[in-house]
Amino acid sequence: MSAALHAHPESGPVLGVAGPAKNRRVLSEAGHRGQWWRLVAILAITAIVLVPIMVTVVLAFTPGPTSTATGFTLENFGSVFSETLASTWLQNSLVTTLSTVVVSVAVAAPAGYVLSRGRSKAVSGYSLLLFVMQSLPIITSVVPLFILFAGMGLVDNLLGLTIIYVGSTMTVATWMMAAYFDSIPISLEEASWIDGCSVFGSFTKVVLRNSLPGILSTAIFAFLLAWNDYLVAIVFLRSTEIFTLPMGVQSFFQQNQTDWTSVMALAVIMMLPPVIVFAALNKYFSVGGIGGSLAGR
Repeated sequence: MSAALHAHPESGPVLGVAGPAKNRRVLSEAGHRGQWWRLVAILAITAIVLVPIMVTVVLAFTPGPTSTATGFTLENFGSVFSETLASTWLQNSLVTTLSTVVVSVAVAAPAGYVLSRGRSKAVSGYSLLLFVMQSLPIITSVVPLFILFAGMGLVDNLLGLTIIYVGSTMTVATWMMAAYFDSIPISLEEASWIDGCSVFGSFTKVVLRNSLPGILSTAIFAFLLAWNDYLVAIVFLRSTEIFTLPMGVQSFFQQNQTDWTSVMALAVIMMLPPVIVFAALNKYFSVGGIGGSLAGR
């Protein structure tokens, strides 16, 4: 301590001797230098991530090898829709994805409410069961489900694919809804009970009305999971006209490996719906809620 207070003049300024104001200035300058390095690192990582996307978009608007157009063109999109089943694949993906979102949210909301408000051993067992189901990768259940669905006529069927998507999103969706319901004071429900409202009535009129960010966050999660799936679709779908967009892109790529511009145009068509949904609803997307859900709350 004494050495710090009486440092030699040639050793330069000593932290703690020049006064609190100078110390704050030194720390502030160090903080600004750290912020610049973090900004540069973030920009570099962002550029690396965006390069494949930018290449895809640029190629999608570039004239193909047999085209006579010059500059940017929409010709590739027109040929994709006119010469392939892209519109059918897009429709199949929208039907399965939107059905998954609606059913997942409709089931996960009351299930999450039970998980949030229940304190019995049955609820604890239910929570443990969800955790066990979530810990298992979906690949472990694909073969048993294929055998079961083949007996029920649900293979090569969009209904069977939707049922699997709903089941695979249910655990995380339930925990996401429960995590959001935990943030709503139970005193609001108690006030409605005093006014004569039932438990179900307070759930629909009080809890759900104040849970729009949680519901939309869960819906976005279910949408992205169902829209981007390829593993389940490649096992359960056989007919070309039943393909979803990920299967369609893979099939189209195998048949047109020399026509990259058309392949990239189909890839851009697949990217557009998630981008539009996320751009419209990103303010409701709760990363913290997902993190808590994946951690089992």
